[in-house]
Amino acid sequence: MHIQKHSNLREGEQLPRINQVTVKLYKTGWWIFILALVVRLAPVVATRHLGIGLDDMFQYDMLARSLIAGQGYRWYAQPDLDLITRYISIPVPPDYDPRGVLTSFRAPLYPFFLAGVYLLSGLPGRFFAARYIQAILGALLAPGSYLLARRLGRSQRASRIASLVVAVYPTLAMYPLGLASENLFWPLLLYSVLALARAKQRRDFALAGLLLGAATLTRSIVVGFALIAALWVWRSKRLQSAAILLTSFAVVVIPWSVRNTLLHGKLTFVETSLGYNLYLGYHPQGSGTFQYGISLDLLTIMDDMERDAIGRQKALEFIQADPARVPYLALRKLGHFWALEKRVPMYFYSNNILGHWPAWLLAIVLLALCLPLAFLLPLAIAGTCNTPWNKAKALVALFIGYYIAVHMLTMAEERFHLTLVPFMAVLAGAPHWHSRWQKITVAALIALTLANWGYDLVLTWPLLIKLFSATGHLLGLNY
Repeated sequence: MHIQKHSNLREGEQLPRINQVTVKLYKTGWWIFILALVVRLAPVVATRHLGIGLDDMFQYDMLARSLIAGQGYRWYAQPDLDLITRYISIPVPPDYDPRGVLTSFRAPLYPFFLAGVYLLSGLPGRFFAARYIQAILGALLAPGSYLLARRLGRSQRASRIASLVVAVYPTLAMYPLGLASENLFWPLLLYSVLALARAKQRRDFALAGLLLGAATLTRSIVVGFALIAALWVWRSKRLQSAAILLTSFAVVVIPWSVRNTLLHGKLTFVETSLGYNLYLGYHPQGSGTFQYGISLDLLTIMDDMERDAIGRQKALEFIQADPARVPYLALRKLGHFWALEKRVPMYFYSNNILGHWPAWLLAIVLLALCLPLAFLLPLAIAGTCNTPWNKAKALVALFIGYYIAVHMLTMAEERFHLTLVPFMAVLAGAPHWHSRWQKITVAALIALTLANWGYDLVLTWPLLIKLFSATGHLLGLNY
């Protein structure tokens, strides 16, 4: 952010008000960024030699290593396949290439990001280097939240509180430890929405389109929001601006779509994971979320298009066999989406990755990870009444609604709501009631939220009892 120098000011003369505001924004952005960075770097440094422990992380690491080895966008090279087949059986096709399988299953930008980090750090220290850079990216969420809150019309104090919440939110602070695409996706998405909210000139809409395209290349689930954003711009009688937005978006996503189309010989978007997610989301023995046993059904299929086609077809069969179950599953997915953030710590602790902890320490960690959402979500529901509706707030509401709806239609996990933490933070606050129906609506939504958490706690209580036992760290829970 540029701050104009005023070398000709006389002693005691104040800066023009517009530049005073710029200076305040500049200073606030820096101190909140530094705080967020310190909070994120602390666990990164403390776990300097920590490995990786989830399938997603291994897959992203495989793709990045293949890229820097000059083998292309491949996974399951022979050494990795040998390691994985110790645990699950994967039929190897006759034409298997020991360099690995060319794939389109994962969106490409995060593996390319990791490959860039690996080139700079070397493979021996790659995990620490990736976590260090991810901590910097994660810290950018805090000043971005401050700027978005100001754009929504929040006071400077409320905006600072919102950015502080994002800076110290425990799960966000721990996320750089994982090789997960969210570490790149979240800042790209937040700043794309911020760019849209602030856009006035053509270059602003071009920047927003580029950022949305990059976010889509990281997690393609936001592709639909690019179309919604273009409609939002067009409704403001800015047809040319909407065209610029979509054009810059297309410039980013089309090249990789062309690559995938050429790879598979049929029209393909930036990733081919939809069938897999639909299979999980509608499986008759599932509840709309990721479940380990069910997840293995399609995992052993190495051909991306075959896996995607089978997943889509099976999901359609599941829906046709029991269409009345679809609304129930949508509600269960909504419940999974807003569940308290305990699944990851329970997995890592129960698999002895963190060693044995005394019960009091485990309780403190679980509460520290679960309570922030328990406070933030009700305040965000109530706070939607706090600031007057403007174009920026309408944009944020559109994104939140879209992001929740698309997971209710596919598959949901508790970690997916973390994308919305910065947006919830900028909305959170004490409500200013304007009608009785407003009070009733907010009270009902908060009551449903509390009921969902209570139901989830009842379901997981037996596991929690085992987790707090003397051998809880050896429980070996599946993710």
